[in-house]
Amino acid sequence: MKNISITIFTLISFFFISCQQSASKKVSKSSAKISTTSNIKTNSDGPVMTFDRVSHDFGTIKEGETVETEFTFTNTGKSDLIIVDARGSCGCTVPKYPKNTPIAPGDGGVIAVRFDSSGKPNLQQKTVTISANTSTGREMLRIKAMVTADPEKQRQREQAARARQNSNN
Repeated sequence: MKNISITIFTLISFFFISCQQSASKKVSKSSAKISTTSNIKTNSDGPVMTFDRVSHDFGTIKEGETVETEFTFTNTGKSDLIIVDARGSCGCTVPKYPKNTPIAPGDGGVIAVRFDSSGKPNLQQKTVTISANTSTGREMLRIKAMVTADPEKQRQREQAARARQNSNN
């Protein structure tokens, strides 16, 4: 009983020691961070990517289908736009874009996004992150699709899940 009391006392002491920083100190530190970030000026003379839309819903598709959409953009800024990189959130989402090509103010381009639904049943929501020389440095595009499972593949997935469950028991 004495050992349990000592252990509980030690844990409580440790808790109080580790939580020494008061809430007011935390607030003052977080407001200091906010004030330093608010001093950063945005470059109004830089390029700006303006999209016709930033999301696309493919609706319901069958598992195994590959679908594609295009996002049209215009450089509405005051200097050349350069897209350095564009990446899908997974290997099933592949963007095609004008890489390292200067796009003059007023001009535009297309980012084609292909989605392969193989092995991706149910609701799928993917993103494409574009790295460019805009003020934020990043732009995001989103796609989604409701993928109807292939009956044969679904049966195989269920059998594999049952086999895993049986091996764990």
